[in-house]
Amino acid sequence: MTIDFEKMGGMVPAIIQDADTRQVLMLGYMNPEAYAKTVQTGKVTFWSRTRQTLWTKGETSGNFLDLVDMKADCDNDTLLIRVHPHGPTCHTGTDTCWGEENSREPLSFLKELQDFIERRHEEMPEGSYTTRLFRDGVNKMAQKVGEEALETVIEAVGGTNDKLVYEAGDMIYHLLVLLTSKGLRIEDIAHELQRRHDPYWDAKRRAAKAAAKKETDNQ
Repeated sequence: MTIDFEKMGGMVPAIIQDADTRQVLMLGYMNPEAYAKTVQTGKVTFWSRTRQTLWTKGETSGNFLDLVDMKADCDNDTLLIRVHPHGPTCHTGTDTCWGEENSREPLSFLKELQDFIERRHEEMPEGSYTTRLFRDGVNKMAQKVGEEALETVIEAVGGTNDKLVYEAGDMIYHLLVLLTSKGLRIEDIAHELQRRHDPYWDAKRRAAKAAAKKETDNQ
């Protein structure tokens, strides 16, 4: 990665973003030494313009920023650094330097869960329930989704909300396993639903079916 440190007199802005929540946490500055130390240690290090020295975020508070990845912008003069923060980032005690809460959106966990399931699929560790599901094959996995869907319906009709949520969780988990086995992602389902949310979707679908039928009739 090429970084143009000279454009701003030997420093570049470094935007710090939580790798999981995508929340912007703070803005700091790096010179070549701070960049090199960050890469070497895996702890984000800045150049203090007031003290004229390197400082590793968290060296006094313990609230380190663990490096996940870094990339430069299109002009190579600004860094976007994704991190896993340890505790609040701001010296005032707030999660971000803008006083915002850095909380994880619960729906984003579905993506993380499928990431975990994909690792299970790649590694196939012994003793793992997910490994056993993959080894059972697609037919068994599909059957398991159906069983969990039925249990979800039963709880919806005659059970409690707590049990409904529990069974729905089982159903979604097994669906994620099935999707993974087919090389699909939960994002593919989201994209399909997003496509259907288009107010003209039904009209487009009908037009496509009519065009396909006309083509078949002309053959």
